[in-house]
Amino acid sequence: MDDVFRALGDPSRRALLDRLNERNGQTLRELCAGLDMARQSVSKHLAVLEAANLVSTVWRGREKLHYVNAEPINAIADRWITQYDRRRAQVLADLKTALENPVSNSEFVYTTYINTTPERLWQALTDPAFTTRYWGVEFETDWTKGARMTWTESGQRIVDDEQVVVESDPYNRLAYTWHTYTPEWAGLAGVSEEDRAALFAEPRSTVTFTLEQQGPVVKLTVLHEGGERTLSGVRDGWPAIVSSMKSLLETGDVLPTA
Repeated sequence: MDDVFRALGDPSRRALLDRLNERNGQTLRELCAGLDMARQSVSKHLAVLEAANLVSTVWRGREKLHYVNAEPINAIADRWITQYDRRRAQVLADLKTALENPVSNSEFVYTTYINTTPERLWQALTDPAFTTRYWGVEFETDWTKGARMTWTESGQRIVDDEQVVVESDPYNRLAYTWHTYTPEWAGLAGVSEEDRAALFAEPRSTVTFTLEQQGPVVKLTVLHEGGERTLSGVRDGWPAIVSSMKSLLETGDVLPTA
């Protein structure tokens, strides 16, 4: 947390976070445009923000895209929120909300560090013995590129030809399309038919997990790309899912649910 507070203490770095909050997924060139800072200075500030886990990066071809990451703000709020007076707590809550809800409605990125191995984390992402514990979801697939996936949640099987594995590089990178918004799923989730139809009408979204070994821990980056309504839901869901998975891997127990 010391790194996070130091990173947030610089006005230039806060300005960069503001720019990413306005439009997530920018390149270094795009972030430099309109700023009264040299490219080298911007690059150094981004490196500090990335080291503090306030910014996540994703390579798309030759372009390195930068995203605001809400995870350290969540950690600050969880640890310190009760020790602040109401006014200060509201300021912190406003910052947390802003970082979790960027204006960009087509992509959501969440990064955390887990004390485990890439092999163990891959197992946690794919093995039903793990996914059912921290997520309540079971996948049926052979995890090869192009393979169809069947989702099972609360006893409801969701089968669709467009639910497929998009990318599978064991222990490094995994991507698959999101589940189908069926009437049965909507009934279990308490979603109205009007909202379900709106979700169903959006282009199918895709989630990508990138695993990077960094010393004794693994850096996990979750990138979810899709429609505005879908991402509005996963912005709340992914932090809870990933945090519970992290707890399971590091302590053997999932986080308690409300």
